[in-house]
Amino acid sequence: MNGRPALLSRPLIAVALIVLAVLLDQAIKVAVENYLPLEEPVRLLPFLALYRTYNLGVAFSLLSGLEREFIVGMRIVIVAFVLWLWRRTPKDRPLAHLGFALIIAGAIGNLIDGFLWGHVIDYILFHTRTWSFAVFNLADSFISIGAFLVILDEIFGPKKVNP
Repeated sequence: MNGRPALLSRPLIAVALIVLAVLLDQAIKVAVENYLPLEEPVRLLPFLALYRTYNLGVAFSLLSGLEREFIVGMRIVIVAFVLWLWRRTPKDRPLAHLGFALIIAGAIGNLIDGFLWGHVIDYILFHTRTWSFAVFNLADSFISIGAFLVILDEIFGPKKVNP
């Protein structure tokens, strides 16, 4: 590498990506809230439906019995921790930096939901006749894809050479 940080390792680029992802997530959630019926599937494909529901917990409704303030606080700590990881990651690890940016964007998107609505708006449902996956949203997808990219970077990214 020529000593310059990879594009996604630059803070301004990462912030721009995070802001765009959060804006897209929030715009879709406003549309879902305004136009999609509550808990009535709108079938798109035999295995995919739009299904507006509310998640009071974290991913897959885990911790839904806990106080809202605890959930919000936990999300803030997660964002801070991932920001710390992003800053500590070497500049030649663009996959990890992209993954961290997506995780941060998804966490912020769901954090905004908690502040605005008191719950997270979920609307994507994969299903078959006898099975359905948890209902999720774009922010959840950002978090999952981001985590996958960080894992890929750990497996296939440049390795630190010990002297």
